[in-house]
Amino acid sequence: MNVVAWVLQILLALVFLFHGILYSLSPEPLVRSMREQGGWPPAIPAWFRVFIGVAEILAAVGLILPSVTRILPGLTPLAAGGLVIVTAGAIVYHARRGEYQMVAGVAVLLVLVAVTGFLRWMTVPIS
Repeated sequence: MNVVAWVLQILLALVFLFHGILYSLSPEPLVRSMREQGGWPPAIPAWFRVFIGVAEILAAVGLILPSVTRILPGLTPLAAGGLVIVTAGAIVYHARRGEYQMVAGVAVLLVLVAVTGFLRWMTVPIS
């Protein structure tokens, strides 16, 4: 189970690191569709998009660094818990926009992040 937890941690960290960088540093053409959405939900403000991106980058670091260094390894399941909240919000946002393929993909990430958090919290914690 420890190997499964490490594989999940590494893969999820890479996914959220990439997405966080894309969200926080992306040029205007890449984020235009988020701003142009009318109605409900409203377009994502630039400051909130950057906030989400930075939070994802920090969570990606939190998935790996505490476990590798063995300094405050309890932060790893907390980082996974934070990502559960972020992905749950993303599911609601994409569902309200009618982007059901995105909902399915984010739901898979939600399950994987929740499993990772559970594994590191209860099953194979880093000590």
